[in-house]
Formats: sequence, structure tokens, C-alpha cells
Amino acid sequence: MKRAATCGLVFILTLSGCTRHRAVYSAPTPKAYGTQIVEVSGGKQIGGVGSQLSDPLVVQVNGADGNPVAGALVSFRCAGLTFNPPDALSDSSGQVSVGLQLAGIPGSYQVLAETPRSGGGVVTVTSREIALGYQEKLGKEVSEKYCTVCHDPESTPERVSNFDNLAPPAPHEFTDGNTLNQMSDGDLIKIIADGGPALGKSPQTPAYRSTLTMAEIKAVVAYLRAVADPPYPGATGK
Repeated sequence: MKRAATCGLVFILTLSGCTRHRAVYSAPTPKAYGTQIVEVSGGKQIGGVGSQLSDPLVVQVNGADGNPVAGALVSFRCAGLTFNPPDALSDSSGQVSVGLQLAGIPGSYQVLAETPRSGGGVVTVTSREIALGYQEKLGKEVSEKYCTVCHDPESTPERVSNFDNLAPPAPHEFTDGNTLNQMSDGDLIKIIADGGPALGKSPQTPAYRSTLTMAEIKAVVAYLRAVADPPYPGATGK
């Protein structure tokens, strides 16, 4: 019994020593200051909850003359997201590149990148990243199989877009929040299930009631809500 107590004391002292010597993180010290920060690339990426986004988020710091500023501190913030690194100095092109891991809750997340300004204060830019849960991921898979050939204007090696060959031309992209956010979930389900004529829309929108399950149709609607730009008012996230 006495021996066990001694081991426990040693263990506690060891933990205390580890805690006392743990390194404290501090952001790098800025060597220069800018007056503007802009997103270069990496915004509006889509990934599963908790996943690492495929591309880094890249921002650039510029000075009052519009030229890039090297050595400016840029800090990234968004509750639930992990940044690697969370703070960094801009390179010779005025840019900072950061890796992003999405949160464990599906939704639309606004990433804040900020840089201090000479004389006080900060300048900021926001970027949007999207985390898909199980239902939204299923909707994305269904959409890519049945919908994107007509609703996505970009052709890929796997798929030739039919976006510009329809009448009326150019059907709404699934990211078109200005239009699709105005439609109820019920109307979106109806037009997917029963085709365009069910809501007085184009007859070229086919009916999928006999092709998809209701769970798959609802998943497509959940995906539309997740990727809407501007964001759907009822979307979760930060």
C-alpha cells in the first residue's frame, strides 16, 4: 500500500514537471505593416466534417500603394476550425498560406484573417468554408451523379456540361442562393421528385421519384442549402 502511494506521488510530480516546462505558443512578431488584406485562393471549399481541405487558404497583405508587404503578421480565426499555422508572417509576395481542418459540425464557416495596421487597429478579410455532414455528403454524391451535368457550367474530364445547351438556357447552379434560398424545402423536394412542370418550371427538368428514394431527394435539398451563395439563412456553422 505504501509503495503504491509512493508511485502515485512520483507520477503527480512528473506531471507537474511536464506542465511547468510546457512551451507557451506565441505569434511571430511583425516586421512590417499593411493597409489591406485580400483573399487570393482557397475560399468556398467543400469537405466532410472534420476533414482536411485539399487546398490551402491563401491571403495577401498589401500596402497603401497597392504593392505586397513582406513580413506582415496574419492571424486566422474561426471557432471549431483548426489552422496550420494559425499565425504567420507574409512572404516576399505578401502572401500567407494556411492549411485548414474543418469542424465536426456541418455548416458554413466564416474564416477571419486579420493583420495589424501601423498606428493601431487591424484590417480583415473573411473567407467561407463549408463542412458537410452525412446527409449533405449523400446529397453531393447524388447531385454529382444525376444533376451536375445540367446545373454545373464547368466540364470535367469525367463529365461534359450540358449547362449551355438547354432551353431556357443556363439553369440555376446549385450554389445560386439568390434564387434557391427563396424556395421552400417542400418545393425543392417536389421539383426534384416530380420534375419542372410540377412547379410550372422547364419540362427539361426530369422527375426522379422513381429513380431516387425520398431520403436521397431530401439529401440533395440539404446539400443545396449547405452550398448556397449567399448562405441559406437556416444553415448551421459559424
